[in-house]
Amino acid sequence: MALWGKSDSVYSTGTVDVNFGTKTVTGTTGVVTFTDASVGIKTGDVITVGAGATYGYAVITGFTSTTLSIASTEGFVSGLTTVSGSTYNISEEPISTLGNSVYRAPEAKTTGFSTSPVFTGVFGVDVTETGIARTTTVGSKAGAYGVAHAGWVGVTTYIDCHGSLRVKSETLVAFSSITSDDSDDARFPDS
Repeated sequence: MALWGKSDSVYSTGTVDVNFGTKTVTGTTGVVTFTDASVGIKTGDVITVGAGATYGYAVITGFTSTTLSIASTEGFVSGLTTVSGSTYNISEEPISTLGNSVYRAPEAKTTGFSTSPVFTGVFGVDVTETGIARTTTVGSKAGAYGVAHAGWVGVTTYIDCHGSLRVKSETLVAFSSITSDDSDDARFPDS
């Protein structure tokens, strides 16, 4: 099992249900075939459940054509016992970020910067997205989401005491070969 890969989005077709008791993820609707060779899911990949990790995330420990097994439910929002009919994304993001409280599922955060799922997380940012993010205006701030290097980037945002957007980014893995764009284009557009 690798510590990270190059794909920001391995698979995200259909919707899933998560059973916390059995630590399994199954397809709800749509085409969810986890073992199709073209999909490329493998143990060690990370499943993020809900847009912007609304519900949380976990490391995949095994899979069949219809079910994913996950290592733990610790990365999910506290108090949940199931998730039904949710969007999801499977990526090869660094698994070391899952234990980092800065990037924990948004509603589970109690300290740090923003608790908004839109502005907190780990993103695969390719070379094109890096260049565009450095010049794109967000609100009144040009280059607000500019990052130091392409790769796996941790981003947190907050509004300061003056009402201004502040963005903190950290290059976790400098990696110019990121592929398979996830739905982070609002923050890191391709054009």
